[in-house]
Amino acid sequence: MTPANSRGGDVVVLVLASGRGERFIASGGSGSKLQALLDGKPVLTHTIEAVRASGLRWHVEDAGHPGMGDSIAAGVRATRDAAGWLVLPGDLPLVRPETLQLVAQALATHEVVVPTFENQRGHPVGFSAACGGELAALTGPKGAASVVRAHPVMELPVADRGIVVDIDTVDALADAERWLRGPR
Repeated sequence: MTPANSRGGDVVVLVLASGRGERFIASGGSGSKLQALLDGKPVLTHTIEAVRASGLRWHVEDAGHPGMGDSIAAGVRATRDAAGWLVLPGDLPLVRPETLQLVAQALATHEVVVPTFENQRGHPVGFSAACGGELAALTGPKGAASVVRAHPVMELPVADRGIVVDIDTVDALADAERWLRGPR
């Protein structure tokens, strides 16, 4: 799925929604973690709302690929004309639109941009067009770690806890719910 207002040459947010959510189910969850309700809406809906609010071009990769690398590669191939990509797992529902914009802006002068929150690396990881061939060739479960290791990385400190809050377990979902309802 790509929004109707897509334009070539822009940075694209690749929302990865192909995972099986095995840890979520093992922790007591039922069904897809991306469809689990968080504050009355599916987790994936929260993520997509943040992406839409960022104003960036985006693409949801949800074809059920066997690994994260395969999902990234398919998303890059589907948006080959992009100036770069922000890889955002669909289970990061608390990420802020302004963080997406900051990572995209940093790609103008860096090959790989990794946001950090309190010294923890998070998502979305940004990749310039220089990484496109390597991203399009990825396979397997390790995502784009090999591409990150192969390029100079700019760590971008952000004041956004949402870059490190993924919904992998029922407890993580409950923590995200408390955080949304509490004072920030």
